[in-house]
Formats: sequence, C-alpha cells, structure tokens
Amino acid sequence: MLKNGRRIVASNISEEGDHVSYETYAGRLSIPKSIVARIEHDGSAPVDDPVSSPPVSPPQVNLSEGYDDVARAAVHDGSIDFAYIARLEIDAKGNSAVAVAKVAAAHHVVAQFLLRQGDLGGAIDHYRRALSFAPQHLGLLLNLAVLQLRRSEYTAALDTLEHARRVAPNSADVAKLMGWGYSGANKLDQAVEEWKRAESLRPDPDVERALAKAERDRAEESDYREGETAHFALKYSGSAAPALARGILRTLEDHFGELESELDYTPPEQIGVILYTGQAFEDITRAPGWAGAVYDGRIRVPVQGLVAVTPDLSRVLKHELTHSFVQQKTRGRCPVWLQEGVAQWMEGRRSRNVAAALVQLYDRKQMPSLGSLEGSWMNLSGNAAAFAYAWALAAVETIIETQGISDLERLLDEVAVTPSTEAALKESLRSDYSDLEQQTVAYLRRTYVH
Repeated sequence: MLKNGRRIVASNISEEGDHVSYETYAGRLSIPKSIVARIEHDGSAPVDDPVSSPPVSPPQVNLSEGYDDVARAAVHDGSIDFAYIARLEIDAKGNSAVAVAKVAAAHHVVAQFLLRQGDLGGAIDHYRRALSFAPQHLGLLLNLAVLQLRRSEYTAALDTLEHARRVAPNSADVAKLMGWGYSGANKLDQAVEEWKRAESLRPDPDVERALAKAERDRAEESDYREGETAHFALKYSGSAAPALARGILRTLEDHFGELESELDYTPPEQIGVILYTGQAFEDITRAPGWAGAVYDGRIRVPVQGLVAVTPDLSRVLKHELTHSFVQQKTRGRCPVWLQEGVAQWMEGRRSRNVAAALVQLYDRKQMPSLGSLEGSWMNLSGNAAAFAYAWALAAVETIIETQGISDLERLLDEVAVTPSTEAALKESLRSDYSDLEQQTVAYLRRTYVH
C-alpha cells in the first residue's frame, strides 16, 4: 500500500536499501521506500479457466459431379443467387438423382459461404434445406451436427447424429461427434461409450484425449450425489453438505438471471456443475497450482470445508458461469483476455488496486499486448498470470465504463462471426488493439492514478 492510498499488486517483494523491489510480468521493478505505507501479504492468487471448444470440424462433402459448376452458379460476385437455387429446387421435385444432387450441393455451397460471413444460423438453415432433398446424405448430416455442437445445441445435435447413425452405422465420425454431444449434455457414460466406439473404428488423438478425461471424470463422480434446476445439472462429492449444494444451485440461478440480462444471451442447454474436495479437483482438472476453479464445458469448483455459500464462493460461481455464457455466446471463439476480463468484471472486480502498476508497465513499454494474450494462459507462472488478469480486466472495464455494456455485447457478438479478434474490435468499437490499449491506460490514469 502506498502513502497516497494506491496499491500495487506484485509478488516476491523485498526491501533493498531505500527501495522496495517486486516482480511483475515484465520483470523486477522498484519504487522508493519513502512512498510505501506498508507491505501486505495476503497469499491470494487469481483463478484461471481453461476454456476450450470441442475439437470437431465438419468433414468434406462430396455431392455430385459438376460440383464446381454448381458452386460458381450458386454464389458469385459476393452474393447468393437465390433465383438459380429456386430453379434447382423445382427440378429436384421430380426426384431425379442428378437434380437432387445439384440442389443439395447448392445449399451446401451457400451454407459454407454464410459460415465465412459468420452467419451460423443461416448456414444451419441451408443444411436443413439440403437435407430436405437428400435426407440420407451423411456429409450433410455431419456438417449440420458440427454447427449444432458449436451452438451448444447438444440435444439437437444428438438427434441429427442418431439419423446419421441409421445412415452409416459404422462411421467413426458419427461416434466421435456423438461423444461430444453426450459430453456437452453431461451424460458421461454415453460419451465414454461413443468415444470408445470411435477409437475402435479409427484411432484419433482428439478422441483419445477426450476419452481419458471423461473416464477420469466418471471414476471420480461414480458415487457423487446429484441435484438439478431449470438451468443446471449438479454433481457433488458425498463429503459436501446437501445444504451447500442447494445453496450453490440457488446462487447460480440468481447469477444466471443477471448474466442473461447483462449479456443478452440465454444458453440453450443445462450447464453442468461439479463440486469437488480439494484433492479431487487437482486430480481431475490437472489445472496449474494457482488455479482455484475451472470452466471447461462444466463448472468445476473445489468446496472442501465449506458449509454454506460465502460471498467469495458466490463471486467464484459468477466468474465461472460468465465463462459458460461467453463461451457459448461467442461459439468458442472468444480470446482468453476477453474471457477473463468479462468474467472478472461480472464477479465485481475493478482495477483500482492494480492501476498504478499497469500504467507504470505501459509507460516503460513492458506491458504485453492484448493480442499476445489471446491464447491459453495455462503455462503462465502465477505472477505472469496475475498481470495478464489485471490487464484483461482493465481493458474490459474501459470498454464498459467509457462505451457501455451494450458495446461489450456487440463485441462478443462480433467475435463469434468475425475472422479475428482485432477485426471484431474494429467492427464493433472502431478500435484496433493499439487503440484499445491506449484508451485503457488513459482510463486508468483518469480514474485511479492522480
């Protein structure tokens, strides 16, 4: 704590002569001891979340001879030729195999075009239209299922994949995707069964990793108790009090309503929540030692020793639930800095205590760019992660406080459909990374550093 009331958050603090030195993301810094009121050691560490999307991608679709001609006619000059597609649909009503293949190919081309434009819903509509003419086409069914999984529409995806299984009972692709569908729907037994089937049909490293994780989960949760509400499916260790589990569900439902309003989004399926003892949490999540809770498709929280929902636990739950909302709203495309910044903001954190340190690092050109924080943070040290969290929160706080929560919503929507995060920033906020970083530092100076 500084004598002017400001606070610097750091690690490995030491007193060296007339200076106090401390570690930051950019290295070791120091300040005069004369401006320091006291040094506080609270042992706290930030919470990281390995947010990920299922590694599923649509298979190639081989629809008909003359596909290239259909593709050129269906989409040209940057737009869809609806008149051409209408003529193909009329021809296909005669049930000619060639005509059916052409109209299915045209709708596939349009769906792929819309995906490149970021219109996932439109792409799904065109795959459904294609399947109305070619209902037994495996490639179309699998492409539709992948898009449904991306939207976290697990029930719909499983229905599509059941149809695909009737078409191709021994397809490794069907089994692989069904595993992700069941996993997303919190049905681990069925997910394990499908992934084992997929591995027996065709070895796949993505399936191998998913299967190993699911089997660890299933072994740990075999004797867990269960609870359920409209939006959550809860499992908890027998060592956790039932009253705590009920309290957590009530708290999550309250947070769900708040986030639904603040982010203008409603997740389409129940969200899985797992409550662990401390050691079980470490064994299952394989998270770094400084992690305190995890969202990886399910909210995983260690609750050992707790008998009721504390304010700190409530904040952790809202943080993790925010990850679920943002992950689904952005279709798994949100960069980590934005994920973590939004989650911290929603749980109630603000930048007051770290503003001075962030400004100092920026002025020294030692602050990492936001662009460099798009990918996973799981290999960061606790100290590096602390500054990554602080920078991410400051950027999101700047967006909300200077432009409004509606601009944050618009940014998240753009991230879901725009090729890059920086392009999404330009489209929604008329800023690139450099602009946002400068705006963030200006906001921190104006608001906290006087």
